[in-house]
Amino acid sequence: MNIVLLSGGSGKRLWPLSNDIRSKQFIKIFKGADGNYESMVQRVYRQILNVDKDATVTIATSKSQVSAIHNQLGENVGVSVEPCRRDTFPAIALAVAYLHDVKGIGENESVVVCPVDPYVDEDYFTAIKELGLQAEKSDANLVLMGIEPTYPSEKYGYIIPKTTDEVSDVAMFKEKPTEQVAKEYIEKGALWNGGVFAFRLGHVLERAHELIDFTDYNDLFEKYDTLQKISFDYAVVEHEEKIQVMRFSGQWKDLGTWNTLTEAMDGNAVGKAIFNETCENTHVVNELNVPVLCMGLKDVVVSASPEGILVSDKNQSSYIKPFVDDIDQQIMFAEKSWGNFRVLDIEDDNMTIKVTLNAGHQMNYHSHEHRDEVWTVISGHGTAIVDDVRTSVKAGDVITMKAGSKHTIIADTDLHVIEVQLGKEISVHDKKKYDL
Repeated sequence: MNIVLLSGGSGKRLWPLSNDIRSKQFIKIFKGADGNYESMVQRVYRQILNVDKDATVTIATSKSQVSAIHNQLGENVGVSVEPCRRDTFPAIALAVAYLHDVKGIGENESVVVCPVDPYVDEDYFTAIKELGLQAEKSDANLVLMGIEPTYPSEKYGYIIPKTTDEVSDVAMFKEKPTEQVAKEYIEKGALWNGGVFAFRLGHVLERAHELIDFTDYNDLFEKYDTLQKISFDYAVVEHEEKIQVMRFSGQWKDLGTWNTLTEAMDGNAVGKAIFNETCENTHVVNELNVPVLCMGLKDVVVSASPEGILVSDKNQSSYIKPFVDDIDQQIMFAEKSWGNFRVLDIEDDNMTIKVTLNAGHQMNYHSHEHRDEVWTVISGHGTAIVDDVRTSVKAGDVITMKAGSKHTIIADTDLHVIEVQLGKEISVHDKKKYDL
């Protein structure tokens, strides 16, 4: 099975846990079989490999998410990186070229594209495997998965099949309707359009060459920022004379808001939380190392993170985005391929950060033009490199780097460091990388 997971999202609707580089799919909120919490992308990736251990999984994403993907899934997962955002057709075209030219997937093999963040059981991915097989043998160039509706939703588009068979030709597509119109669609056998579709790789690759002048994956990557922004629907779907849909009746939820996300939580709290006996249908997600006390709350979600604190009626939480759009602040937490960082304090001419490096990992070898840095190792041991000089470090050691100094740190064990940045112009853009 070749599967492309579309990983986007601006990190607005699940603030304060999500931000511009930490979209909802990276929030660890679901309890796994081992008792540890896992994120949406970890859950989906695990489910795929449980269904097909040999599956080729490629995540199509922006540069800002690559570090978090490798942090949570490891280095072996395939990643097709969009240099910039150009809508769904260029993203899928780039991923298809990646599969063909980098992974060596043949043109007659099928590819299934789906969102990275559905809340589903493993039968969903069993169905996706069948969807891919249907795309290989079908005379249709595109086969969609249609979700059996459980209520007349106004949030989803609808697929109207020609028959009630498990696999049917598509009669038409309908955009997001009113509740009454949705009821009428469902009475006619309509299915939710969950954004899942399969095709033979060569078909979409051919369409990409028709619309874009490129030779191979590397060439397409280099000219990506010049491409027209166009959706897959406009570029491909609207030009197909015959499209099929396969029905799926298992569990499927889009956890796009705090209200829907809390419905999928295993308990009422992630992190430190206390509820008195008068609380009803109240959920807490707390990433701070302090307790949250809830008293007399009904139908409320409370979320606390280094980015901020949300206290909201669950229904009202769906309307969070415009308020978050007006919040402009430093990213306070991020996962990197080597570990993570959490901002502890910000002042006009300094910033204090707790850095966690995973054993066997290191930062990029880099320098800063406009700031000095001081590292204090608080646990673990490793090797610091400053201007090509290597020094073993352990808890209690302090390393000072002046502006312009090249530096990195390598973790032999899990390594925790307090980093103090000193300067009048502290910026994430003030960084120059070097080969080590």
